Amino acid sequence: MKRAIRVGIDVGGTHTKAVAIDNDTFEIVGIGSVKTTHDDPLGVSAGVVQAFEKCLKDNGIAPEEVTFIAHSTTQATNALLEGDVAVTGVVGMGNSFLAKRQAAIDDIVLDETGKRRIKTHNRYISLKKYDRNVAKRTIEELVGAGAEVIVASQAFGVDDNLEEQEVAEIGKEMGLEVSQASDISKMYGLSKRTRTAVINASILPKMFETADSTESSVRQAGIKVPLMIMRGDGGVMDINEMRKRPVLTMLSGPAASTVGALMYLKASNAVFFEVGGTSTDIGVIKNGRPMIDYSVVGGHKTLISSLDVHVSGVAGGSMVRADRNSVVAAGPRSAHIAKLPYVAFTPPEEIVDPKVVRIQPLENDPDDYIAIECANGKRYAITVTCAANSLGLVKEGDYSYGYPESCNKAIGALAADLGMSLEACATQIMDKASDVVIKVINLLADKHKVERSQISLVGGGGGATALLPYTAKRMGLGYDIAKHAEVISSIGVALAMVRDVVERVIPNPSPQDLEDIRNEAIQSATKSGASPETIEVQMEIDAQTNKVRAIATGSTEVRTTDLSAKVDEAEALKLVAKSMQVPEDKVHLIEENDYFFCFGTMKNDHQEMRIIDKKGFIKVQRGDAEAKKTTVGGIRNIVDTYWEDLAVYKSDIKLAPDIYLCIGAKVIDYTGMLELSQLHMVMDTELMQHGGKEEVIVVGARNNL
Repeated sequence: MKRAIRVGIDVGGTHTKAVAIDNDTFEIVGIGSVKTTHDDPLGVSAGVVQAFEKCLKDNGIAPEEVTFIAHSTTQATNALLEGDVAVTGVVGMGNSFLAKRQAAIDDIVLDETGKRRIKTHNRYISLKKYDRNVAKRTIEELVGAGAEVIVASQAFGVDDNLEEQEVAEIGKEMGLEVSQASDISKMYGLSKRTRTAVINASILPKMFETADSTESSVRQAGIKVPLMIMRGDGGVMDINEMRKRPVLTMLSGPAASTVGALMYLKASNAVFFEVGGTSTDIGVIKNGRPMIDYSVVGGHKTLISSLDVHVSGVAGGSMVRADRNSVVAAGPRSAHIAKLPYVAFTPPEEIVDPKVVRIQPLENDPDDYIAIECANGKRYAITVTCAANSLGLVKEGDYSYGYPESCNKAIGALAADLGMSLEACATQIMDKASDVVIKVINLLADKHKVERSQISLVGGGGGATALLPYTAKRMGLGYDIAKHAEVISSIGVALAMVRDVVERVIPNPSPQDLEDIRNEAIQSATKSGASPETIEVQMEIDAQTNKVRAIATGSTEVRTTDLSAKVDEAEALKLVAKSMQVPEDKVHLIEENDYFFCFGTMKNDHQEMRIIDKKGFIKVQRGDAEAKKTTVGGIRNIVDTYWEDLAVYKSDIKLAPDIYLCIGAKVIDYTGMLELSQLHMVMDTELMQHGGKEEVIVVGARNNL
């Protein structure tokens, strides 16, 4: 029988890696890795194709076996970082002076020097004077001023965008690429929506060029399934949809590692960080969901949702900086950028008579980066990986394991230069490196209100063993290193689902409003490549901002496959006890249905809880919670009781409990609801899809933060 193979390709700063996964067993059947092609005329997309072809060829995978292929991309981010953007003309439309002012977008500065920027030209059309001829003359004026792409942005365009659509049609007739602001976001806020559309339009030419070459190469390789592109929010979309909204791919590389942790490692509450050679991507998974925030470009928040992943300038290849007395920093410059080999991966016989030299890797860098110069005249970099090897933190067989003897020789020379012991010097390096990531971990945990007792660290990337265990020890937290850590991002791309998000500001939404936005999200996910039969929608309401969000996820195939075989109650209890860090006899079963177990243990007079599905995924973990099984018809009574009984009162503030429903094969998360009436409405949009006698587990959790 022909295999069904899923291929995920991740573009890293140093390597581009392709992973092939069997769609039935979810075992890795092939890996292909090449150097990232930064200097190729086609940019990093050349490496995407090379890694893909190498993966298939080296592992005997026939093109017709590939049923899913997706890749992350740094092209959008790189275009913005490097200023490789098109001059953008903005056609603003409305009926007021305020709209005219809000639709006018100044140049968007992309770097601290101000040299790299998205140059803009603005024109405004009063809708009272709008007609097709006026729109065409306005576009011609913008082109005459130097505009290469156009943005059409209309006040209240999220409600009525007919003029936006006509401007787009006219632009295309003139051979111009046009971004409609209402296509990029459905949120109110003309200025922010227009700015987001300008960023999208500015990268269209670059993204078209790379998308066309990548797709052409994949087709020539015999692959017939749609080419999917990783989004910054952790989902994937069809390449044709990417051509319309390339801005959604910003930060798709960091997103891939978090998705890998979520899908492949069964992480439910964790701070995940992928340690590469140059940087470390750090994100939060809370109750089985990656945390989301709006992307920032040029110091301004956009309306583009992406996983809240912070890129930290320390990693396995980070070089050491030192003054005359002590180690002062690790990174952000890496050995790769300095074009120096790691001491750790250099045979001991080459490290002869090492002498410390202080260098400036790139122009404008500090001149206190440490290298050693040996008797052979060659220079080598002392990195975080070297310090970890010297201290014995990396074990033989680990991806980061090198030559401890070489590390001791080189760091010994630095220690002598600083007047300290070898161990003290290596420890200082690790302390400086872990300081950087600890600061980010604490920031994200506070931002997303992750209960400290529930945090664990999960690591991926080639440098994970060099940095993660030491960081976890300093923080007093448990940790896990991913199996196949060095390719966890590629795994994340291969396992990603199609995802689309529709957001609107709707004060006091009605049931019909919720149903409309739900259907819109389903349509968007279908356009992005999901099979309608597989789409699930989660509804969220933020009562403080009146923001309603519908998150639709689905598969590119009608048939979906479980990521693992089912676990029985005894196996699930073992997994939960490990997560809770208690003996198995301290864990008790609270409730069970066809898809989930709900376990608890008593800690400090509170019932700590885990919801684990029968595939072995811990979906929710809370420090103080209750659960009860009922039918769809009985949900509201239990929810109403929990809403009162599990509320926490602090001073004059009432903290409402978080509610979860284990219904069918999914857990629906209603955390953050401030009003019971809105919770009822959002639940009703889901419960309409189910029969009244269907079995459900209702979970309520106190907010003790």
